[in-house]
Amino acid sequence: MAEFTFELNDDQQQVRDWLHGFAADVIRPAASEWDEREETPWPVIQEAAKVGIYSLDFYAQQYFDPTGLGIPMAMEELFWGDAGIALSIVGTGLAAVGVLANGTEEQIGTWIPQMYGDPDDVKLAAFCSSEPDAGSDVASMRTRAVYDEAKDEWVLDGTKTWATNGGIANVHVVVAVVDPELGSKGHASFIVPPGTPGLTQGQKFRKHGIRASHTAEVVLEDVRVPGACLLGGKEKLDERLARARERARSAGERSGKQGPGGAKNAAMATFEASRPAVGAMAVGTARAAYEVALDYAGTRSQFGRPIIDNQGIAFQLADMRTRIDAARLLVWRASWMATTGKPFTSAEGSMSKLFASETAKSVTAQAVQILGGNGFTREYPVERMHRDAAIYTIFEGTSEIQRLVIARTLSGVPIR
Repeated sequence: MAEFTFELNDDQQQVRDWLHGFAADVIRPAASEWDEREETPWPVIQEAAKVGIYSLDFYAQQYFDPTGLGIPMAMEELFWGDAGIALSIVGTGLAAVGVLANGTEEQIGTWIPQMYGDPDDVKLAAFCSSEPDAGSDVASMRTRAVYDEAKDEWVLDGTKTWATNGGIANVHVVVAVVDPELGSKGHASFIVPPGTPGLTQGQKFRKHGIRASHTAEVVLEDVRVPGACLLGGKEKLDERLARARERARSAGERSGKQGPGGAKNAAMATFEASRPAVGAMAVGTARAAYEVALDYAGTRSQFGRPIIDNQGIAFQLADMRTRIDAARLLVWRASWMATTGKPFTSAEGSMSKLFASETAKSVTAQAVQILGGNGFTREYPVERMHRDAAIYTIFEGTSEIQRLVIARTLSGVPIR
């Protein structure tokens, strides 16, 4: 078991510096353009692929870092560059995590490489969970998957929304209902291979922030996928559903809540694994805004002195830095715990995502305030950073949902 430490080792420092250089030299100069264009920044993704950042090997190395700090360190540096472009670079990772969390070794080896492609032929993947009437309330999901035993195929029908890379991805990972009576425990995840008939892109969303990342609806109409595309396999699914039905019968439970020792929902297994990483993204955005504000406060003069000489500004910067460092420590703790197999007995993963997300919103707002009128214009990046930061308290579990998870975990009571 890796010993916990606040010190990055030599290899981690080299990777961090390499990522920081890419973020500074490639991502940041392109940030404003692709935010305005509201399009997937293919040239930047291709450049990331050429240098090895957008690749299965890179993420595998970070994912299997024995300290658990590889992924959060990478996320912080890339999102320090720009949240929208960084999400375009790492968005495929959520689908990959979905396969890692739910798939067999054969499925992992087959599909994750196809999600990335290679530097000469870059591919994308999308994780499709949310629906128009089922965001935080995953038990209300309506997309159905019905097994056609005669053909050994699953037939998917429904509409997904808020899907990063949705519709333009080569590989889609779709969460669907296989047993409506079991609520969220009756869900399963499926691979939809490239070119599968019946999967189309619906509405593409024009967003407040992270505008360089493609977000759209995914429409599934009589989408047929081979039985082997059920993540985890049918035998494992049947066993899991049988246990859930038995628990439901014995306890009279039909609400789909996750109790102690209960079966995990397919989407929740993915989000549990990714929450600290999202917290690290938020830390990166907050740190970027703080650094702009600190530099501006030291060079901007009013009434004959730099504005940082005023307590009103200096104390804000002190609070900003303190919250950023605290958020990073929560993210690192959760990541270390997950990697070393320590259970989240106090919902530490949700804590890290909650605090880091709220920190990003607060710090970027303070950065705009410190820059005053300049901060409200697109001539300075804090305006974009503030718009980008809003997403962290919304996607992959809103702040309200994180508080609910934490409260339920601490109390043992099914708080609503």
